Amino acid sequence: MPGTRRSMREGKRLRSRRIRAVLAGGLVFGVGATMTLAAWNDSENGSATFTAGRFDIVGAVDGATFSSHPVGTPAALSFSAPFGAMVPGSTVYALFSVKTANPSVAGSLQLSTASTAGTGLGTYLRFGVRTIAGTACNATTYPAGVSVVPDNSTLATAGTTSQAVAANGGSTVNYCFAVSLPAATDNTAQGLTAIQTWQILGTAS
Repeated sequence: MPGTRRSMREGKRLRSRRIRAVLAGGLVFGVGATMTLAAWNDSENGSATFTAGRFDIVGAVDGATFSSHPVGTPAALSFSAPFGAMVPGSTVYALFSVKTANPSVAGSLQLSTASTAGTGLGTYLRFGVRTIAGTACNATTYPAGVSVVPDNSTLATAGTTSQAVAANGGSTVNYCFAVSLPAATDNTAQGLTAIQTWQILGTAS
């Protein structure tokens, strides 16, 4: 019997050691699992600043001195003689040059009619507009231009094509206006006046 009791005690001690070893092993395993959840990390980031561009056009009646001409203060076109005393069959010419300001993005131009005032001469007048290569707008250079408004149009006629302008004043569009009092105009037109305002609308591109 003593041998049996001793064997039982030895068995209990061995089982106790195994349990402690398992518990210890479990504890170590748990610590190991916790440590592997952590990881080094890093990131890369990018940002940008966005700014809206601006679009601005300016005009000149002499092809050289450009400035802004809002609706209330249009540029006074310098028509050739005899624009102040037109007679049937006469045609007068005037230049209006347009480009983008600096700075400005590129765009396109479209000629339209803003208003016709005066005492009635506008109903008799006819006109045409062409773009020309230089700034000399006259009976010699007009025929070689590219049509914007067909010849012999009423003053209410708008441009039929658009014209491109480069950014930052990089290109200029020279409009040559030709206004005529037709040869068949009767005596009722004598002494009448017309105040014509055209508008060139610019659109950014």
